[in-house]
Amino acid sequence: MYLDAIVIAGIATVLLMVGFLVAVGVFVARDAKHPKHLGMNAARKATDKSA
Repeated sequence: MYLDAIVIAGIATVLLMVGFLVAVGVFVARDAKHPKHLGMNAARKATDKSA
């Protein structure tokens, strides 16, 4: 196969995309293990009950 700058750039681009998707997958998997935090709706409900 003839390796010129375009082929090398294409391979590098694909590797970067795969690496990014793997990193996002690892982040999501780790974040799913954490306990759920209270969102804005829970904070609003707490302030509405005190009023």
